[in-house]
Amino acid sequence: MSSSPYASPLGRIKAQLPQFLPKDAYLPLLGAPDVGEIAKLLEPTTYGPYLGQAATTYRGVDLVAVAVNRYFVQRNRMGLEVAPFAGRPVVQAYLRRWDIQNVGAILAAKVQGRTLTEAETFLVSPRELPAGLLAGSMVLDDFRLLTQAPSVEAVVQGLLKFGYGAVLLPMVEEFQRTKDIFPLLSALDRYYYAQLLEAARFFQGDEWTVRRFVQTEIDLRNQLLLLKGRDAGLPPEVVLGRFLDGGEVGRAAAQDLYSTARDVPDLVQALESRSPRLSDGLERYRGDRSLVGFEAALTRSRAVDQLRQLRSYPLSLSVIFAFLLLAELERNDLQRIVFARAYGVPRDQFEPLLISPSL
Repeated sequence: MSSSPYASPLGRIKAQLPQFLPKDAYLPLLGAPDVGEIAKLLEPTTYGPYLGQAATTYRGVDLVAVAVNRYFVQRNRMGLEVAPFAGRPVVQAYLRRWDIQNVGAILAAKVQGRTLTEAETFLVSPRELPAGLLAGSMVLDDFRLLTQAPSVEAVVQGLLKFGYGAVLLPMVEEFQRTKDIFPLLSALDRYYYAQLLEAARFFQGDEWTVRRFVQTEIDLRNQLLLLKGRDAGLPPEVVLGRFLDGGEVGRAAAQDLYSTARDVPDLVQALESRSPRLSDGLERYRGDRSLVGFEAALTRSRAVDQLRQLRSYPLSLSVIFAFLLLAELERNDLQRIVFARAYGVPRDQFEPLLISPSL
């Protein structure tokens, strides 16, 4: 009997798991007085070599952010490299999220009139410059050319050869009239998740876990959409126009939940049957009308649920997605700590938003 094609990926990924920061590593990071101290605390960890490489060009916040992102690209790259032939298209489709992020950053920069240097700090590329994330089919030079385009319309034209332009082209006329970038960004998201769900079709019988992993991310984004809409008092047709299809909660159910909720606390109560910890964000919302507590609660609940499910199928594509999820959560938490410290955000405001220490 031939061995599972996932035996080798499982072994390689298991060897990398001890490289993630342990829970007790976050306490000194949270107590660091400045970004420089955060860098010193990360030097003895596996982030050390990346900090050393980035130190030749960057300082302060940029130094830590670039080092964290360069390590993140290596983890993403390994996730793609270890995927067996049959599972590689799904992993590639998932990692195209960085193409979408890059294109969105460029479009936003163009609308806001930011320069190339300012926009470039947001770009992610397999060439690891400047932030160093693994992207999809596009490389840094492609993004630089797009950023140098004279207008949003020119950016869309430049995206035609990568497949994204065809998604955006029908909305250019509306953008020219309204100057609202959101419909373009929303179209990119819909395209990304539709392609990802298509790639995550069953082919061995156990990839349903990956499909559900994608669906729960769509549900998370849709629940945040509903909360933002209710907080802003938007009519149902506006909110549902931005709804992402493909999740476990359908459009009709979402519309019913949104229409019957009088306010955000009422909507939270209605959503709790699907997201039991969502009410954890109510205290902060009542204090400052911020929705970040709800986002943290949804992200934490999904991470716990999905990691438990993905780890239940070690000899499958699930093990790779569990690894990619852990990598993304750690990167996001470190970014949150670094930027919170740089901008003087009190610890009691950002510490509850961290996910990795609670996993």
